Amino acid sequence: MSELRLASDFPTATAEAWEKLVLGVLRKSGAATDDSTPAEAVELLTTTGYDGVALAPLHTAAGSPPPPSVPLGRTANGWDIRQRHADPDAAATSEAARADLENGVASLWLVLGAGGVPVDRLTTALDGVLLDLAGVTLDAGAATADAAEAFLAAGGGSGNLGFDPFAGAGDLPGAAAFARRVADRPGLRAMVVDALRYHDAGASDAEELACSLATGVAYLRGLTDAGLSVAQALAQLEFRYAATADQFGTIAKLRAARRLWARVAQACGEPSATQTQHVVTSAAMMAARDPWVNMLRTTLACFAAGVGGADAVTVLPFDHRLGLPDGFARRIARNTQSLLIDEASVSRVADPAGGSWYVESRTLGLARAAWAWFTEIEGAGGMAAALSSGLVAERIAATWDARAENLAHRRDPLTGVSEFPNPHEKLPSRREAPQRTVGDLPVHHYGEAFERLRDRADAAPERPTVYLATLGPPAAHNARVGFATNLFAAGGVAVVAGPVDGFAASGAAVACVCGSDRSYAEEASGAALALASGGARQVWLAGRPGEYDGVTGYLYSGCDAVAVLEEVLS
Repeated sequence: MSELRLASDFPTATAEAWEKLVLGVLRKSGAATDDSTPAEAVELLTTTGYDGVALAPLHTAAGSPPPPSVPLGRTANGWDIRQRHADPDAAATSEAARADLENGVASLWLVLGAGGVPVDRLTTALDGVLLDLAGVTLDAGAATADAAEAFLAAGGGSGNLGFDPFAGAGDLPGAAAFARRVADRPGLRAMVVDALRYHDAGASDAEELACSLATGVAYLRGLTDAGLSVAQALAQLEFRYAATADQFGTIAKLRAARRLWARVAQACGEPSATQTQHVVTSAAMMAARDPWVNMLRTTLACFAAGVGGADAVTVLPFDHRLGLPDGFARRIARNTQSLLIDEASVSRVADPAGGSWYVESRTLGLARAAWAWFTEIEGAGGMAAALSSGLVAERIAATWDARAENLAHRRDPLTGVSEFPNPHEKLPSRREAPQRTVGDLPVHHYGEAFERLRDRADAAPERPTVYLATLGPPAAHNARVGFATNLFAAGGVAVVAGPVDGFAASGAAVACVCGSDRSYAEEASGAALALASGGARQVWLAGRPGEYDGVTGYLYSGCDAVAVLEEVLS
């Protein structure tokens, strides 16, 4: 039998050869000119995220090796599956919690006080929960001290008391007092650094990391000033981060978070200390429209959280934006994790992304960007001062504005919301969830602009309708009819298609011309003027802007879809 040579007869692949091939493709597409160099071609394909971190199109072993990864704190058995409960009905919460614990959940995240179970009903909510086996993380806002006292009185043995002073959950002296009480109980922590509030306000990954880092350092100072040793203070903190459907971004964020906190611990004289991470699938990415797509988003986010090394993961139910989840939604949320742990074996490898040049590079770039913002916060007097002065809010607001711009132009598409919406959907009915305010930062959702437009269209006495005036045979206009239909549906606007002379009978107030570039050159102006004279208040054209008489505006890939829809609905 002859020797199997595989690729040995092929020439060795090099980065330089790849760059030349890329340049050739970009020249053919018109993105690069004949004078462009291979390096310029690579630059054209390099993207920059909200943190200013450049993401190259190709990552190789060339250059310095990546720094060693920070070890994970969890075991090979998997992460802690933690379910969130916020039903004010304490008896219903107890029943749901027991069902979760009996079916794979390891710990509970219990919302108390305003927006959750009344603190004086905590014992009822925990009825039947074996507190020596199941950990409980409290989330009680201003009532944190009372909730912590009630939890300890009920025999709570593990979890987190939930003090987070900068988020309005108790105060630092009170947190320090409880930390001293539970310092000798290794399974119980007193404080959480909840970075979700920064993420929900629109922060980038590096901003979320930097704010958590600055908050953690401030809490360390407060705990050690109250008499705890550095080691005891470090052991009292748990960090809560958001996981999004950007799986590589999430993986890099969690790895960068451990690297950053290890640097803080080392500076404090405790180089062996590790960061405990509770990762929650992003509420900001969850959609109120076509909520079933949220299952895909949360699965991606959960996978990324597991690969990124989370110690505990909470998957928000797919109906999170609609109200209190039902039993089916909670079951899907917990089973998503069980399948990834038990069947996909995601947790069996200590650091699955370690050694990936792309992930290592992104981790390092993110860590550097976060450290720069962290030092700026420290230079401004620390996290408390940066929050009170508005420094943090202003920085995050600028990032949100940039993100909202990309969402409006559909450069950051949202399936079921800005892309491929279902105009005939029937949303599942859920009990209203109590509203809860955490701190003074705003709460955003990525699809909020489109969702407001959909709500506005749904509230109209009759469904707003646009007439798609077609030019030429179906082969010439079908593509743009589909594009326009999808865009208008994102704002709850229905469409009716037909020839130009059918507009008057349609009853629509707005028209949109759909055809090919060739038909536009010959017929667009005449069609637009005929539609306007026939009573159309606005006449749009599906295509790139041009010199056409009678056209109000243009629909094209990359246009401001939110602005278009607002104008149409007006």
